[in-house]
Amino acid sequence: MPKESEMVAFTPEQLSDLEEIKQLKSRYCRATDTCDEALLRQLFTPDVTVEYRGGAYIARCAGVDEMIDFLMNAHHSQMITMHHAHLPDIRFTGADAAEGIWYCEDFHIALDRKEITSGCLIYRDQYVRRDGTWLIARTEYDRVWEAFEPLRPEIAITAHQLARTGRTPDQRRNIDHLLHWKARTAA
Repeated sequence: MPKESEMVAFTPEQLSDLEEIKQLKSRYCRATDTCDEALLRQLFTPDVTVEYRGGAYIARCAGVDEMIDFLMNAHHSQMITMHHAHLPDIRFTGADAAEGIWYCEDFHIALDRKEITSGCLIYRDQYVRRDGTWLIARTEYDRVWEAFEPLRPEIAITAHQLARTGRTPDQRRNIDHLLHWKARTAA
């Protein structure tokens, strides 16, 4: 990314593009948290590349089908998830290309494992415009922090979207080939 002194003002067209890219990231978070596969398929290039470097894992995907398979099996009917991406830092690298850095807070409840994961991460994305639409061509993140805790029995869950929209256990596929697990240790 350029230094602040090297930054140039956005053109009116780029301001419009900037808003479209922000909406793209918003749709990604919403589609992930609601398991909206149809919407997710609209957000990525066919050859999207993914690398998520979490505290306990590294996930790598190549292509939109692998990406969708990963997301739909990682966020499923036994999960509750929340992703908030904010503080975008977007730079245009060409008329139809851009890079973005996002700060993201996330929260997961794994009902099957009775575990809560919370944390934050920094996304680095590459965007391209194809046929007039901005798409994610590459996405990656590195964890800033990640913490696990047991789900306490007294917690009452009164709404659970993914119970209705996420893949049920009999619909899920194994995604171990996309994940590399690290030992959980204190930093």
